[in-house]
Amino acid sequence: MQVALAWLLQRSLNILLIPGTSSVEHLRENIKAASLQLPQQTVVDLNAIAARPLADQAI
Repeated sequence: MQVALAWLLQRSLNILLIPGTSSVEHLRENIKAASLQLPQQTVVDLNAIAARPLADQAI
């Protein structure tokens, strides 16, 4: 989940994440995502996956 949150944060400076949390530990994990810096190639790869039609994505 941290990678997904970090990816969203790195996509745009205009993104505000409001993830749900069920515990204090989960909240701490979500906050750590803000300091996770994904390599540029990882961001490119995740952007490409997100751009594919949903039917083409493996679940």
